[in-house]
Amino acid sequence: MTERVAIVGAGLIGRAWAMIFARAGWDVRLFDAAAGVAEAAVPLCAEGLRTLAANDLCPDPEGAAGRICAAATLADALDGAAFVQENGPERLDVKRSLFAELDALAPAEAVIASSSSAIRCSLFTEGLPGRSRCLIGHPVNPPHLIPLVEISGAPWTDAAVLDRARATYEAIGQVPITVLKEIEGFILNRLQGALLAEAFRLASEGYVTPQDLDKTVSDGLGLRWSFMGPFETIELNAPGGIADYCARYTGFYKNLAADPAPPRVYEAPATEAILANWQAPADLPARMNRRDARLAALRAHKASQKD
Repeated sequence: MTERVAIVGAGLIGRAWAMIFARAGWDVRLFDAAAGVAEAAVPLCAEGLRTLAANDLCPDPEGAAGRICAAATLADALDGAAFVQENGPERLDVKRSLFAELDALAPAEAVIASSSSAIRCSLFTEGLPGRSRCLIGHPVNPPHLIPLVEISGAPWTDAAVLDRARATYEAIGQVPITVLKEIEGFILNRLQGALLAEAFRLASEGYVTPQDLDKTVSDGLGLRWSFMGPFETIELNAPGGIADYCARYTGFYKNLAADPAPPRVYEAPATEAILANWQAPADLPARMNRRDARLAALRAHKASQKD
């Protein structure tokens, strides 16, 4: 029997989740509270699946597209669902209200996951009768090309539910990681935030142009990190591995850590200095297409290295 997923919120992230689950053979029900959004999302998902197929990332785009349909009501979307992926606005009041509805309407055995980027699960599930089945399943944009999913439960989330969510994400082709203790922003955004703060400082204080800083990541760190994480990188960058690397090089990093970028890098005049020197790419649509193709190629290559 084909399993069903309810995708609640049919924006960019919701559509990506719909494609991911449908590609993996799931029956997908899309719902959005805004009139017409879920219906409009169905052909957009079909188009996205064809793009994935063109990059050898979806073997049967038409079959996958046929498994996605819009639900007229939230109850219709949740009917028979084994898994729920919520993609509502990143606002605590919305999460609380929406999760109360999801918990009341979803089948008792369904896992309820939120795509929240930073809000901790405990902040919007504490008073729910079914709080033990609620968790965060935070994807990385675009989820259909970048497979990481951060799983984070509240203190009351059932361990078996966390295991089931991890198994589900693995089965549909994603790469789940488990956040062992709740923390705001989870793991990826905290790492990204550290890099972003330093990027703002370096560009606003005139050490590098914003454009060249972006190249440093897209054609440097980003390419390295698409295949190796930071710990694996330093394991390979010193003859004696991580311990040797720490002995050799961490004096410099300790100096950096003692002088972190302050919060004011996100405010004027720092932001004004960056905007004064920032030029948005004139060919942005073409660059977006190249980004998607490059991400798809990198993902396919990385997968081939595991075979």
